[in-house]
Amino acid sequence: MRYLKLYLFLCFIFFQATTNAQRFNNVTIETINVAEHIYMLIGAGGNIGVSIGNDGIFIIDDQFAPLTPKIEAAIKKLSDKNITFLVNTHHHGDHTGGNANMSKLGATLIAHDNVRHRLETTPRRDNTMQPKDALPVITFNDELSIHINDEKIMVFHTEHAHTDGDALLYFTKSNVLHTGDTYFNGRYPYIDLNSGGSVNGYINAVKEGLKVIDDDTKIIPGHGSLSNKTEYENFLEMLEDIKTQIMAEISAGKTEEDVASNNTITKTYDDLNYGTGFINSEKIRRTFYKSLKNN
Repeated sequence: MRYLKLYLFLCFIFFQATTNAQRFNNVTIETINVAEHIYMLIGAGGNIGVSIGNDGIFIIDDQFAPLTPKIEAAIKKLSDKNITFLVNTHHHGDHTGGNANMSKLGATLIAHDNVRHRLETTPRRDNTMQPKDALPVITFNDELSIHINDEKIMVFHTEHAHTDGDALLYFTKSNVLHTGDTYFNGRYPYIDLNSGGSVNGYINAVKEGLKVIDDDTKIIPGHGSLSNKTEYENFLEMLEDIKTQIMAEISAGKTEEDVASNNTITKTYDDLNYGTGFINSEKIRRTFYKSLKNN
């Protein structure tokens, strides 16, 4: 019986690995030139930021593990330099899944303290723990400066936004902001309440991002197409509008189910197709209600 259980477990692991690999077979990595030496890679999962220069290759996030060969190939088309540093904007698997692979390619992993803690303590879907190579070796609390490829990159933490470990990165010379998942361009955001995220923190994260940019800034969102200040401001307006409406519902004694079924709250943004992504209109209303009710 013991050997049968072991056999079944190994079969399950093999099935999971095979399924995951097949899931990404048809994914292509699209490369967008954002600034002189800054690029955005789009594949499956969070958008990747890349800085190319004499000091090497600097990367922001790395999507899923099976995509690493495709991501590496896309980067090699830009430069034959070595990968030097990789910053995780938070701990979710569509942004950190390739960590171990990137570490083996030479990248030094950097993230907020809470990102390392969650990667180190949270089992993966197959109930195994992250390998040591997947863990950030440099962590920070509030902010960090990285000087690479002839510019300063400001890395700063925003509390209890998408998660409890979010980081935004601003390229001071190139005038490019990478927001991680504190910005979903043209769609409702995923606010991970179970990982320390909150509506108020999320709104504050967008406000913090807006403080460091100007009208010419290019914005790499966690998900969605390359963006700009106007779209970023529209995103904030949407968040604040929904918050105002749901706070009014809470003050009127409405329940979560009342809010979840009230399509009028998000109709303006539903009509703009904000609910066609990972988070639909009902989910965003529930998320706002839960977060604001418990605030």
